[in-house]
Amino acid sequence: MTNWLPDLTAGSGPLYQRLADSIETDIDRGVIEAGAKLPPQRDLAYDIGTTVGTVGRAYQLLRERGLVSGEVGRGTYVLGQRADGAKPNLPAPVSSGEGTRHIDAPRGKLRFDSTAAPDIGQGADIADILSRTTQDHPHEISSYTRDFPDRWYEAGARWLSRNSFRPNAETIVPTLGTHAAVMAAIAALTTPGDYVAFEHLTYSQISRSAGLIGRRTALVASDDEGIDPQDFERVCAQKHPRMIFLMPTAQNPTLATLSAARREAIARVAREYNVILVEDDLYGNLTDDPTPLLAEYAPERTIVAGGLSKSVAAGVRGGWLSCPPAYRHRIRVAHKMMTGGMPFLLAEVNTRLVLSGQADEIRKRSIGEIRARIAIVRETLAGFAFKAHDRVPFVWMTLPDPWLSGTFKNACLEHGVLIDDEDEFKAGRSEQVFHGVRFGISQPRQRKDIAEGVAVIRRLLDEGRAGYDSFS
Repeated sequence: MTNWLPDLTAGSGPLYQRLADSIETDIDRGVIEAGAKLPPQRDLAYDIGTTVGTVGRAYQLLRERGLVSGEVGRGTYVLGQRADGAKPNLPAPVSSGEGTRHIDAPRGKLRFDSTAAPDIGQGADIADILSRTTQDHPHEISSYTRDFPDRWYEAGARWLSRNSFRPNAETIVPTLGTHAAVMAAIAALTTPGDYVAFEHLTYSQISRSAGLIGRRTALVASDDEGIDPQDFERVCAQKHPRMIFLMPTAQNPTLATLSAARREAIARVAREYNVILVEDDLYGNLTDDPTPLLAEYAPERTIVAGGLSKSVAAGVRGGWLSCPPAYRHRIRVAHKMMTGGMPFLLAEVNTRLVLSGQADEIRKRSIGEIRARIAIVRETLAGFAFKAHDRVPFVWMTLPDPWLSGTFKNACLEHGVLIDDEDEFKAGRSEQVFHGVRFGISQPRQRKDIAEGVAVIRRLLDEGRAGYDSFS
């Protein structure tokens, strides 16, 4: 190689680690191509002002990650893909866990930054179930939950069923919401240093949470039709992720829905590279999409997670996952370790909501309200580029030139509306720019609030950057 030097300004930790990370980044970006010979250790040490031993330790890390091979007398060469089964033998960079949202939402703003189920009066139904549960089970509520009744598993099997996917109760793990379900699976089935794959844009709080427990993020490209199976295969060959997190139906935030052909291709790649598939069907549960779930293409390696937050009520923390039987005990233990365990009161209330049919009824009413609010969006923003689904409570909008995502978010905030910029959904340090924002339409109490907030968005789009001054 000629005229190449690593960037050692980014990252933290000892120099050899930053050097290895910098070389890995340049390999991923194609700056250093497969088959290229890395500089001799002595030469690189001289160029960056360090010792030969430091460079040697960095090259050894790269070998452990499966990125390079070294031969005495020949040098160190970049591999076309990671050596089979190679894993990083290095503690993962820990995520700060921060997104772009305020920890405490500013008061007096329209909340277009949430997609929890709309308030359609379900509080009265839940209050009735709560009252009856406390009367029926006073002892269980006063103690820790050690035994899960069969009905808790039956409720999960019923709620996760969609199209022809019908999980058996023996595959179910009750959880404190969908997020907790996914994190329990990651904690149980991967180890610190393992890669977990994500799309560039996704529900990024999972990738941030995974970073906090020592997992590394691998990014997979997507297009308008969703995740790209060919790029997934490239990432699998190069980084050997242990798991991938996907939202195949009504993906958050882009609303892409994978075709049956792509789901089949993803299942094939996952089987070839022994990757566990985590299918988040939280928004899919709201849709009428007939495409078979990913779990139907690879049942032996797919975990399906879902819950009540988007369709019934977020505050009851209802969630379940269905997994291959071999994973169930480990995930259940991991969930307990990470959350402190399932509270009887919430688990029983969620079970009664589902088994009584009330959850289904509330979901129907929620969908009706979402549909009416999306109609307001379609009418108000006619002529602009956005994606919406009549049964899903958020909109993905592509901004016209010259708007930038973060600038538009700030402009909306200044005018009293909280929305999310694209960075909120980036699972890792992505160089891709989408010029998009997501806004939810379920949290404002009344439809007139939706009309008011969308009118603000429309006015800013019409005025362009002239309508917003970032200097005060």
